[in-house]
Amino acid sequence: MGDHGPRSLTCTTSSPATLSRSPTGSSFRTTRASHCPSSSTRTCAKRVKDVVRDPAERIRTLRALMGLAQGELAQAAGVSQPLISQIQKGLKPVSADVLTRIAAATGTPMSFFDVDPADLPADTLAFRKKASASAKEVARVEATVREAYRVAVRLMDETKVRRTTLPVAAGTLNGDDIEDLADQTRAALGIAADGVIGHVIRACERAGIPVVPLVLLDSDGAGEEAVVGHSGVSCWKGTTGPSMISYFSAGSGDRQRFTTAHELGHLVLHPHRRAGLDPKQAETEAHRFAGAFLLPRERAEEAFSGPLMLREFAVLKRRWGISIQALINRAHDLGHIDQARRESLYKQLAARGWRTNEPVAVHPEQPTLVRAMLGRKYGEPPSLLQAAEDLGLHPVLMRSLAPDVAADPAPLRTAPVISLGDRRRRGARLQVL
Repeated sequence: MGDHGPRSLTCTTSSPATLSRSPTGSSFRTTRASHCPSSSTRTCAKRVKDVVRDPAERIRTLRALMGLAQGELAQAAGVSQPLISQIQKGLKPVSADVLTRIAAATGTPMSFFDVDPADLPADTLAFRKKASASAKEVARVEATVREAYRVAVRLMDETKVRRTTLPVAAGTLNGDDIEDLADQTRAALGIAADGVIGHVIRACERAGIPVVPLVLLDSDGAGEEAVVGHSGVSCWKGTTGPSMISYFSAGSGDRQRFTTAHELGHLVLHPHRRAGLDPKQAETEAHRFAGAFLLPRERAEEAFSGPLMLREFAVLKRRWGISIQALINRAHDLGHIDQARRESLYKQLAARGWRTNEPVAVHPEQPTLVRAMLGRKYGEPPSLLQAAEDLGLHPVLMRSLAPDVAADPAPLRTAPVISLGDRRRRGARLQVL
């Protein structure tokens, strides 16, 4: 995407806006110079942000979001595949007609193609991937999270959301270091040192960390809860920029709470240490952090002081909102059970069918920060269709960010909406440019 951050300009006494086209005609850059306070030839210390419109790159992003090959998008939009290829290579400009066709075929607002996306480096987006995950599946997750991050950061900026400074990890960490950082994070978030965290998501959101539920767009523009190896994703921009936690399926409440704490661990442990860190080690550290954050060591030592049978772990789950499996791992981390006992307990869980369906229900938590920001910006109740148009986001993704907003009335349309699948089946009858 390139660096579209602040740039310094030489100021002149006359400052009309200028519009320049790239050699390919596919992207536009608007630059407005600043007025200097005098006519001297010295440069001003003004810094402005270039506004970049790159519809060809946004077409590529849309394809990634929906998992579409060039030919599939071309057929659905009624254009030729070579045209899409030439546009993405920068060999042909994007016409308004082509953008209109693509927007109509995918249910995407035209404003999507006007977005100047935030530059979110790939190494600041952390999630585990199954070995079997295809490159297309991984690209869908990354594109979805980047779009959510872009929208969340814009809303935070426009609604003046304050961010709490989290502890910073540096250098090589051992278990005790991670325990201490979890305690420091509790303090930073205003959580009692030894108490149960009543609502993990709200604790993060009060610190200015949006927690967003996401779905993936399928090839027909509908949502699906496919997960590529992990239900949680964390991302951040640099070491001081905004951060975000997202999840693709809430599942049980205890799983959701642990996932949120795990991703919070990434935000504390890895912004300064990401380079060169083994991904498996990073996941191990985030797991240790999550356990320590949810059940502090002092209280854990007390809880694990007696017999540790499955029934005792079930009682602790009810108290702390942590899964039995996570509690077993916590007891192992702190040395209260050895590896053999840990494996024995896991076998007992499997024999009872509890590996996938544990007893003691913990209700899922509901995020509210994005919903609140939408209400501040668009009024109550906020119109998700208006927000999707204004923020340049597909309506299905917009709805996933604020699932508690009542559905908008059916929008007025000048033409019926046809799924991409239907369009592909009718491909032979579509006009090809």
